[in-house]
Amino acid sequence: MDDLRQKYLGRIAEAGTEAALEELRLAAVGKKGEVSLAMRELGRMTPEERQVEGPRLNALKDEINSALAAKKAALEDAALDERLRAEWLDVTLPGRPRPQGTIHPVSQVTEEVTAILADMGFAVAEGPQIEDDWYNFDALNIPSHHPARTEMDTFYMAGKDGDNRPPHVLRTHTSPVQIRSMQQHGAPLRIICPGRVYRADYDQTHTPMFHQVEGLAIDRDISMANLKWVLEEFFSAFFGTKVKTRFRASHFPFTEPSAEVDIQCSWEGGTVRVGEGDGWLEVLGSGMVHPKVLQAGGIDPAVWQGFAFGMGIDRMAMLKYGIPDLRAFFDSDLRWLRHYGFSALQVPTLHGGL
Repeated sequence: MDDLRQKYLGRIAEAGTEAALEELRLAAVGKKGEVSLAMRELGRMTPEERQVEGPRLNALKDEINSALAAKKAALEDAALDERLRAEWLDVTLPGRPRPQGTIHPVSQVTEEVTAILADMGFAVAEGPQIEDDWYNFDALNIPSHHPARTEMDTFYMAGKDGDNRPPHVLRTHTSPVQIRSMQQHGAPLRIICPGRVYRADYDQTHTPMFHQVEGLAIDRDISMANLKWVLEEFFSAFFGTKVKTRFRASHFPFTEPSAEVDIQCSWEGGTVRVGEGDGWLEVLGSGMVHPKVLQAGGIDPAVWQGFAFGMGIDRMAMLKYGIPDLRAFFDSDLRWLRHYGFSALQVPTLHGGL
């Protein structure tokens, strides 16, 4: 046993890697190791011999295991020291800021619009972007011969042969959400419907996909005066200055009477200044909800009435933040996003500022 002790304790002390240490463990105390084989010989000894040799073998096994554990810990400490030396870092050097993403102007303006109108009691409603033409057109009093229903203006979804279902379209406005909300919640109702919409158009101020927000308020005594107050309060909060509005008579199939809404502005050096001057800029369409639209939503027009309005979120962002080209919103140009983007901490709130 003295020879085994000297042999393995010496080799353990000289081991330079954990792999070599594992080989020594198997050779000494593994199932076929020398100490393990010696312990098997106890069965051939007399009881008196076992009483002497058994404790000596167990003590030897424990001593070798302790030496193995101590050497393994020493090797791990040495490896950690070497790694720390190799990965040394001067913490006094100035840090290099990591590239940070920004909030897209469309997302930011959507949150701004939602914050303002939510403060007026409008809830947010959402609906599918692929609609059947009943929700997108018929329920909104848009007749079959209306130019908006042609393939020149609307993206139609291809149907299967023999499919008798009504054709589906990429929604051309978020007004179908108003119909679905009326059917689901009835009256009274006060909602806004932000989301993506699609039309076959592409130039400096039009893209095939853009963003809209529409508002709807239904009650027993709502009038155009309520509509005008809501819009003036909204524009004043959105632009951060008192804004006057001008209503011009217009025609939309889903409202009667209908009005285009202009806001007060001035033009200086090609820049629009909202809330001052004697100029006017058209920003949205609005009106009182048509009785046929109320009926399509399951609401009795003899008892209830309401107003609706709709505006382009992208154009509102262009107007507020001086963005000249709508197409740049969708180019994924990192330079443009860094310039016009917003910090993730710039959460728009009425009390914190928009």
